Amino acid sequence: MNKIRKGDEVIILTGRDKKRRGIVSAVVGKDHLLVDGINVVKKHMKANPMNNNPGGITSKSMPIHISNVALFNKVTGKGERVLIKELDGVRTRIFRSDGSSVDNKS
Repeated sequence: MNKIRKGDEVIILTGRDKKRRGIVSAVVGKDHLLVDGINVVKKHMKANPMNNNPGGITSKSMPIHISNVALFNKVTGKGERVLIKELDGVRTRIFRSDGSSVDNKS
């Protein structure tokens, strides 16, 4: 079970996007994430008429390492660490600071 999943709200801990928040759009491999609006780079694309691609300069979101993000806790307003506990035979993610469940957020 991964501590950070697709659809989670995270806060960036390091880099040029530090202290910005975003939603995880995809998990890339075992230790990288794609976060909407975070780590956006300019990519020079060559035109390809076979794929109907006009080319030019486009913006692209690049993966960020999982160690550079923390799960955002709406109650405390901070990024926090997560632990995984088994409650009633079901593995759930729990914030370390206050013990509230991550999965039962609404």
